[in-house]
Amino acid sequence: MTRNIRSNQKITVNNNAFMVFGILLMLLTFSCNSTKEQNKIPVYAWLGGPGESTDKEIQENFNDLKAKGIDVLMYNGGQNPDVYKRVGKIAKSVGLGFHTWIPTMVQGHKDELKPEWYAVNRNGESAYDKPAYVPHYTFLCPSKKGTQEFLSNMYRKVAAVEEVDAIHLDYIRFPDVILARGLWEKYGLVMDKEYPPYDYCYCDECTSDFKEKSGIDILNVEDPTQVEEWKQFRYDLITKIVSLLTEVAHSEGKQINGAVFPGPNSVAKKIVRQEWDKWSLDAYFPMNYNDFYLEDTKWIGEVTKEAVTSLNNKKPVISGLFICPNPANKTKENDPENHGLLPEELEDAIRESMENGAAGICLFTPGRMTKEHWEAFEKAIHKKY
Repeated sequence: MTRNIRSNQKITVNNNAFMVFGILLMLLTFSCNSTKEQNKIPVYAWLGGPGESTDKEIQENFNDLKAKGIDVLMYNGGQNPDVYKRVGKIAKSVGLGFHTWIPTMVQGHKDELKPEWYAVNRNGESAYDKPAYVPHYTFLCPSKKGTQEFLSNMYRKVAAVEEVDAIHLDYIRFPDVILARGLWEKYGLVMDKEYPPYDYCYCDECTSDFKEKSGIDILNVEDPTQVEEWKQFRYDLITKIVSLLTEVAHSEGKQINGAVFPGPNSVAKKIVRQEWDKWSLDAYFPMNYNDFYLEDTKWIGEVTKEAVTSLNNKKPVISGLFICPNPANKTKENDPENHGLLPEELEDAIRESMENGAAGICLFTPGRMTKEHWEAFEKAIHKKY
């Protein structure tokens, strides 16, 4: 009997010890997970859709992205507010932020857009029917009142959608007057200076407005590319469009941000007329696509630092990273748009971004990420930088 009593006491002690150990283990696990989440960096992702996807398919995809560490979607679903309401509800249901990613100055042919609203190059050719580089480079002219009204109305309707957190601008610029170095071979060009077919906008309104403001008739200047006032005039045209759209978004109680070229001084101003450090956005997403510039991941850190410094640390900079969709084939792939960060480069790219002042990173795109990319990504986003 005594032995039985002692045996029961021993079992009780062991059970108590097990319970204490279990609680400690739970607390330790919770603490580790809590620390891990505290250290997690903000992650955004450019994503297009919905296409023919059902609500269930969209939700499954969004759940997967959320589980992998994506926090906010930069979602391109056209210009129909109803699409953003539908998809936005699903994004909210799984805990994702929802920004609408809609091109700005690039607009396809629509009944409400007049041909004379499109930008004109130095050769007098309109982007409406003779766009530079590729067929979709149908850029509008920022000087036109019709352009301004179209963009204001379009973005206002989207910003009014309750599920939308922010408007995300893209192609908020002129066409590339000089292509990124990594693209020269693809298009069979040597872009050592600004050439007439790619130099915009020389429409009657832009040139006459500039003459009235500066006294310079740019059409009679031997080399317009050397006239700094003419460059500044075009920087300012894009800046005014941004200010207009910022007012639109804020009037609907929404944030506004944009995808910009690296820099601004090292790249953006030189090749696409973006003086974006003078813009009034709430956040900036420089597309730090190093392969396009024949650079390594260290360059990502350099341009991130430039961006943060240019904005005087007053607005968030989210470093855009371009993912290689087929790492095994990268060295054999001629098209640089199929290049990008390899899995073994992704952690370095994230570290360079964060250590140089980025407030987060943005993936282009999650659909290009391989299993190996996601493994490297998981490690990199849960570090304290």
